[in-house]
Amino acid sequence: MSLHLLLVEDDREIRTMVQTSLSVEGFVVQTAVSLSEARALLQHRLPDVVLLDLGLPDGDGLELVLHIRKQYALPILVISARHQEAQKITLLDAGADDYLAKPFSVGELLARIRVALRHRGTSLAAAVTEHTLDGLHIDLGLRTIRLHGEPIHLTPTEFKLLARLVRSAGRVVTHRQLLADVWGAEFTEHTHYLRLYMGQLRSKIESDPAEPRHLLTETGVGYRLAVT
Repeated sequence: MSLHLLLVEDDREIRTMVQTSLSVEGFVVQTAVSLSEARALLQHRLPDVVLLDLGLPDGDGLELVLHIRKQYALPILVISARHQEAQKITLLDAGADDYLAKPFSVGELLARIRVALRHRGTSLAAAVTEHTLDGLHIDLGLRTIRLHGEPIHLTPTEFKLLARLVRSAGRVVTHRQLLADVWGAEFTEHTHYLRLYMGQLRSKIESDPAEPRHLLTETGVGYRLAVT
């Protein structure tokens, strides 16, 4: 199953960049632009990680760190343009797991998320974001799919489905996992969605959709993206 991350950030450009980058890595990202919205989302569903900016329209991110630590043992990573050592110490003492100063690279952010999760007992390997086999090349970071050098256009749902299989390339992903990660937990019984979209994907990337080379069916279990 995909890990869920709550991103609390009021800067639209940073919010979009982080959400897009983490989605490629397999996270399900919810966003909030204020403390009040973040608290409401926490009541609705607990994420696996909280990524928190400090300067928010209705208060300081420190308030949310203290609020979370009173009730939950979630990893909290602070991202901020503030560089003062005293500020960092205050936040870490309040319960934040790490402090990442802006500007930051996506690679460093992902590494720090992996460390924070590992400290909470969750092991998270770096996601697979590229795949090449028999003329098919997929780059999730660039959101490009090429077959023998020619670009293939996918709908957003087709791309999400293919991306989920890329991140588990060579391994079987069950029907329930695919449905939950692509459509949502409330769709885990809607296997006809998978049949429909898998058929559409095969028609676009397989030389012979009736005898697929890339998107393989594991009868009664799920699907697998071939690696050899």
